[in-house]
Amino acid sequence: MSNLDREAVPTLCGGRGFVVAEPVRELLSPRRVQLGESTEVRRLLPNLGRRMVGAWAFVDHYGPDDIADEPGMQVPPHPHIGLQTVSWLHEGEVLHRDSTGSLQTIRPRELGLMTSGRAISHSEESPKSHARFLHGAQLWVALPDAHRHVEPNFEHHAALPTVTAPGLTATVLLGDLDGSVSPGTAYTPIVGADLALTGGADVRLPLDPDFEYAVLSMSGEARVDGVPVLPGSMLYLGCGRSELPLRAESDAGLMLLGGEPFAEELVMWWNFVGRSHEDIAQARRDWMEGTRFGEVKGYAGAPLPAPELPPGQLKKRGRTG
Repeated sequence: MSNLDREAVPTLCGGRGFVVAEPVRELLSPRRVQLGESTEVRRLLPNLGRRMVGAWAFVDHYGPDDIADEPGMQVPPHPHIGLQTVSWLHEGEVLHRDSTGSLQTIRPRELGLMTSGRAISHSEESPKSHARFLHGAQLWVALPDAHRHVEPNFEHHAALPTVTAPGLTATVLLGDLDGSVSPGTAYTPIVGADLALTGGADVRLPLDPDFEYAVLSMSGEARVDGVPVLPGSMLYLGCGRSELPLRAESDAGLMLLGGEPFAEELVMWWNFVGRSHEDIAQARRDWMEGTRFGEVKGYAGAPLPAPELPPGQLKKRGRTG
């Protein structure tokens, strides 16, 4: 999914020095962003004061939206560098096309994982014949410097491992959780898991104390380490936890995001993750000139133009602020 803000601003991310090295409970409220004509998203990362969780650098939550008489998601071809996109649905379908030739319909609790590497372009749209409701999350993972120029690639995994406990099913979409490992390609120590809780469930989820974590609420009523987390909000948890108490007041859906704190400093602007102003400026030039990013074939519409760069030099700094 693209960042469709037409007034794109630089996001300053990364750096271990800004990681909370102990357990915390920091509730993050979303910023509402219009995505096309009929889809509004709630942006949780980057957030004021909190830019990353491990290598997770971008989190949008959308829906559930009634799109029975609407076109639904319509995101034209747009570019990416230096990141992976993770598409995750609870309801509906998204048709993915990209410049490597991939054409894939992603359905609920199937992993769509795109690695941009040096350069890729893609589009996302609701199929013409689609389910009534659309509900999901779109997330980005920053690639470390050693891998940010890898060949672009798309993976689709319909079957994913699970971790279960009374009242809990955790689907591991990226990295590993309690010994269950996702087939998705990961370039940093990371975890992403979908947590389905039944009403009344009271469980403790094992965690890695060296990771930092956050929990995104997708639906229902749940308490995370005693804190009520409403749908569309996210609780940042810091590091130093070996387990996480979860209690569901009703059937609830959560997403656990975590990983080893990302040591590198980044510049994130529009749909690009780089290490310098010139990384970003060159990517923008290449996209506008029609080079480097290839072609998305089959999408009925024009590619998305890049916004203008802000004045001055884009600088890489810390992960908070």
